[in-house]
Amino acid sequence: MIPGPVPAGARAWSDYQWLLRWRQVRFGDRAGATIEYKSLDLPAAALPFRSRAELLEVLGRLRRCTPEQRRIVLRSLPWPAVRALAEEWWWQARRGQFVPDLMADGLPWRIWAIVAGRGFGKTRAGAEWIWARAREDGSARIALVGATLDEVAQVMIEGESGLLAIARSDEPLRWIRSRRLLLFPSGARAFVYSAERPEKLRGPQHHHAWCDELAKWPRAEAAWDNLMLGLRLGDRPRALVTTTPKPIPTLKRILALPRCIKTHGRTEDSPDNAPDFPGAMREMYGHGRLARQELDGELLEDFEGALWTRELLDKDRAPAPPPGARWSRIVIGLDPPASSHGDSCGIVVCAKDEEGVVSVLADLTQGGLSPEGWARRVVDAADLYGATRIVAEKNQGGEMIASNLRAVDADLPVRLVHAGPSKATRAEPIALRFETGRARLAGHFPELEDQLCALTWTGYQGAGSPDRADAMVWAMTELFQKERAAPRIRML
Repeated sequence: MIPGPVPAGARAWSDYQWLLRWRQVRFGDRAGATIEYKSLDLPAAALPFRSRAELLEVLGRLRRCTPEQRRIVLRSLPWPAVRALAEEWWWQARRGQFVPDLMADGLPWRIWAIVAGRGFGKTRAGAEWIWARAREDGSARIALVGATLDEVAQVMIEGESGLLAIARSDEPLRWIRSRRLLLFPSGARAFVYSAERPEKLRGPQHHHAWCDELAKWPRAEAAWDNLMLGLRLGDRPRALVTTTPKPIPTLKRILALPRCIKTHGRTEDSPDNAPDFPGAMREMYGHGRLARQELDGELLEDFEGALWTRELLDKDRAPAPPPGARWSRIVIGLDPPASSHGDSCGIVVCAKDEEGVVSVLADLTQGGLSPEGWARRVVDAADLYGATRIVAEKNQGGEMIASNLRAVDADLPVRLVHAGPSKATRAEPIALRFETGRARLAGHFPELEDQLCALTWTGYQGAGSPDRADAMVWAMTELFQKERAAPRIRML
């Protein structure tokens, strides 16, 4: 239970002495005394440890002791304290795994949704919540619902973080697989259901329910509706949803319910994965759509009528170019804000290669800049990337935009453009070039991608202004314009 390297020397001895003094003060000579073993709902006075902070301090010092010192300390502690170190959930839970108290309006929640990345600890949190419900009410009827019956058994019940694995040493849990039934020592019962057979949920009644990986349920809407209609026993029936997000209608509908409370978590938040797992996944998937969904636990939506989709952006995505990469032309798109207190200043660097493919190299958009501040940022970007032109929207500021830029660099090549048509009309030719592979992202730009995917034919569906998307469109439009023919003399 106390993983990691164990250093030797003065630090280990100091921690060992601290633990012996703490043990004497905390428990005295009552090593064999009976201390009430904590359940999840006992008052603080009944705990073997006074607080989570105290227990974590003990764990940290035990981890730094030598193996022999650790054995001496553990043998000297009362057995309930050792069991609390090894088995209790209250000190192990992280943000996103703690059971929420009340909604923001002070009313009790009915649905708790843990929407998190792979390996965050959703299953462990779900299994601990079910055990807590079974301990507090021996008459509880609980529904365990997964995509298939096998997944309920292999993950929710028999898995490494499932109900059988986390049972305390004095809590025998009987799993009757042939009857799809779990019998808790308190008398509570849990029944197994599959979203493949939603009609099986029509009729049975429950006090509580745990729905795992709802985003992959085959018949999600029917299974969820039948479950909710039967969640009607007791004074406060509740359901827990643990899932990696996917933009399916049922999940979006659940998260929008007025009595649904949501917690979140990322793969990197969990210390229980292999040490190199988070880094390896980032190297493999970066910060693209798959990574943001599966690792960061973000619910990414594609709006109806959107000019860009996540799939389209990922289709021809290129890696970030190395320093010194050769480009035939580089342009910076600028969408200046109306004031330093308004929207961000859109600054996007785009480049065209020798084959005519245009790529986004950098998104340097920033908010809260004064006119002098964003002008300096644009000039610095032009110097860094070797931009041959700045294309700036002049609707907000007119000729003052060019004046601000040239006040910093008098030789800066600036072209002002007027945003006449709608944003969708201006962006459509660029979106078509993404579809044909002539435009792409060179790297990952989460905020820019969110804005692109929120641009629809009926308007921008995101918050604020699509300043990043506008800046990109201006830069790419400039790069895709045909080069003007050089002047020549025509002989008559």
